[in-house]
Amino acid sequence: MTLSKSMIRSAPSLVTATTIVTSQLAVQTRGTGFVDLTAEIEKFLGEAKAKEGALTLFIRHTSASLTIQENADPSVLADLQTALSQLAPEDAGWTHDAEGPDDMPGHVKTMLTSVSLQIPVVNGEMVLGTWQAVYLIEHRSRAHRREVVLQFVGATK
Repeated sequence: MTLSKSMIRSAPSLVTATTIVTSQLAVQTRGTGFVDLTAEIEKFLGEAKAKEGALTLFIRHTSASLTIQENADPSVLADLQTALSQLAPEDAGWTHDAEGPDDMPGHVKTMLTSVSLQIPVVNGEMVLGTWQAVYLIEHRSRAHRREVVLQFVGATK
């Protein structure tokens, strides 16, 4: 195999995925904003005795979502919140407002972000970048109890 000088790839690793470990994480939000889930996910991987495989996260809601974003500068999260509010403002003339003016904008923001993530796990740890963290994004104004399904598929220690 020939790789260009601008690309270098490590040798592939091979494991037999014999384990599936699932847990449900309940998260109490305070209203619109980001909740860092990274430490709780790391605890789950430790309890699962994860070695190498794939971690899937799935949020069971239509007005909250998941994302991987910078964890170093809090202004990034504030700017992202501003961007989402501008993309789906409450006063856009939505017809669906069964649960209030933030209802439909919450659905749109979820559609623009993601309800699931898949993250590689190597040596028992998520393979995140230096400044990355996993966040739940609450798109509704009031507090909610959100549920995130955590599932590891792979080899264990």
